[in-house]
Amino acid sequence: MKKFWSILWRVLVTVLLVAAMVFTATAVSPIYNFEAPKPFEGADIFNPYSQLDKSIGWKRSLFHCHSKVKGPLNECKFTAGETLEVLQKLGYDVVTFSNHNEITPHPTDSTLQVNVYEHGYSPFKFHKLVFGSSKVKHFDPLLPLLASQKQFELDYLGDGSDFIQMNHPYRTVGTSRDHMEKLTGYEIMELDTHISTQNEYWDWALSAGHYSFGLANDDLHYPDWTAAVGIRCNFLNTPSGRYEDLKKTLMGGCYYAMRVPDYGKGDWAVKYEKNRHLPYIEDIGLDGSTIYIALSQKADSIRVNGQDHAVLALYEDTAAAEYTMKADDRFARLTAFFPGGEVIYTNPFARYDASVSSTPLRVSDHPVNILLTVFYNLAVLALFAGLVYLLFALWKRK
Repeated sequence: MKKFWSILWRVLVTVLLVAAMVFTATAVSPIYNFEAPKPFEGADIFNPYSQLDKSIGWKRSLFHCHSKVKGPLNECKFTAGETLEVLQKLGYDVVTFSNHNEITPHPTDSTLQVNVYEHGYSPFKFHKLVFGSSKVKHFDPLLPLLASQKQFELDYLGDGSDFIQMNHPYRTVGTSRDHMEKLTGYEIMELDTHISTQNEYWDWALSAGHYSFGLANDDLHYPDWTAAVGIRCNFLNTPSGRYEDLKKTLMGGCYYAMRVPDYGKGDWAVKYEKNRHLPYIEDIGLDGSTIYIALSQKADSIRVNGQDHAVLALYEDTAAAEYTMKADDRFARLTAFFPGGEVIYTNPFARYDASVSSTPLRVSDHPVNILLTVFYNLAVLALFAGLVYLLFALWKRK
């Protein structure tokens, strides 16, 4: 019996050591010198809604959605076809399936195929949606404690893909203002994720001069739960759900994100009916330096957020608002709150120099710090070697 417990103890310690070795092995990374925050500047104001075409309207869309996959490890028990059927009943026009580290075929129409997958194994939930890649990349720092590790991963995924969404920052361990002020290499920020309507992490990045568009998604795993489906969505001003059109729209910014209540609280008939009558944006744009928005229904309030998450203006009990950007306003984004609990988030209007670039989207320089990179990776190697030594010592016969 004593021998049994001795072997069991060594097996358990071995599992822990192997796990530590895996986490350590994925910690290798360059160490970067990040630029200091550089707020937006320029005489021009970027209008993400400059190409708004009212004749084609808005298409309700979901981009972060899971389905049943091959193999024993499944987060969702429903096939892509079954999930799509539920979403179409709720009024969705565009659905892409972003399973973990797997490109999922469209279940009914190959012309609507979007190559997108959710990258990331990390228990810290530093996950990304990778769009337009022909294959899945698997390397992932399992404990991305450093901004440099996250940036290394964003650069790695950006090579060979069209654009990247940073997923659920509210649920990502280590989402800090310091990191958001440093990271670039993504074009879309995932908003809301049911925790808060503030999206302050988005403003931290925007205030540092890192422009991104915003999408809100269910991160759907349970299409049979009314509280989990149809509560985060986006409305795109796009002519179709084909990837060429989606890519152009997503990189142009002519869309808005939305939080939708769980109407009926379990009553599917009520949920279906209420989802047919959501408030929406009738018009939005820029006239000179004045942002204007017109809504289909009166909102309790329309809030304008800007630099450092400051509230620039608040309009109450209205279906329309105008805000004139001041000379020192770096950016402005609008959030509309409705009596029924619905919330609309617009993309940011931001200062930039139109003679230099067509958008304020940019990738900041982050040169590698050679000395720190060498010392850091030597420390990782030494830790890995120490774990290997402990493993061999554990099982070495006396």
